[in-house]
Amino acid sequence: MNKCVILVDNSNVFIEGQKFSAKQKGMTNKDAHGRDLCDPSWRIDFGKLLIEVSDGKEIMKAILVGSTPPQSDSIWKAAKDSGFEVITHERNTSGKEKAVDTEIVAQGTEFVCTLEPAILKLLSGDRDFIPLIKIANKRNWQTEMWAFTSSFSFSGEMAQSVTHTKALDNIFSKIGKHEFSWP
Repeated sequence: MNKCVILVDNSNVFIEGQKFSAKQKGMTNKDAHGRDLCDPSWRIDFGKLLIEVSDGKEIMKAILVGSTPPQSDSIWKAAKDSGFEVITHERNTSGKEKAVDTEIVAQGTEFVCTLEPAILKLLSGDRDFIPLIKIANKRNWQTEMWAFTSSFSFSGEMAQSVTHTKALDNIFSKIGKHEFSWP
């Protein structure tokens, strides 16, 4: 298969990338809530992310889904300029992300049901996408999960559901950059 569809859960890739970056810099301790530290200087380079994940395949569609940022945020513009269609949803009143995973499942299901079989490249280790993967597999699509290894288990249901599992850890230095010095 020479064509692909790329679906990105922005928060998953961004937060796990920041955690990975912090660990790469030797920051292995936890925050006050017991969570892994995040490197606030790390940013995704959306153009390079598309190049690396597409792996030379023709990109039929590339969609990035996330939560609506502040008006001054340039992240979505950078993603659009790099070739992504960007879809955002408002957070709920508690600040929690809502409708992002559902949007990815809906968009992905539409693609696998209306386009000729290709490779579905999903950038997230979230188990909420298992129904999409099952539909894609049933419709003869190849399926790839691209995620940081801290966000999934190779023996877990999500990793076992896809055709191929790809660790973003392996391309970390190619898909992001540090905007300032930290720590």
